[in-house]
Amino acid sequence: MLFTSLNYKTLGMGVLLVLTGFTIMRIENEVYGFISLYIAPLIILAGYIIVIFAILKKEPETGNPGLNSSK
Repeated sequence: MLFTSLNYKTLGMGVLLVLTGFTIMRIENEVYGFISLYIAPLIILAGYIIVIFAILKKEPETGNPGLNSSK
């Protein structure tokens, strides 16, 4: 598989944060509201950072691949 289960869980958490941020911004529905200007964008940014981290995270390889090669 391309990703591990930890990658998928982290990716889901990031997408959930992004959706939560946009929902909070929509619920307040004010252009100059405190939540719309400060809280929701931080939640959305954190969600995007977590999504990028989930995509780029790679498990370290176990074992030494050089031992299995033939001479």
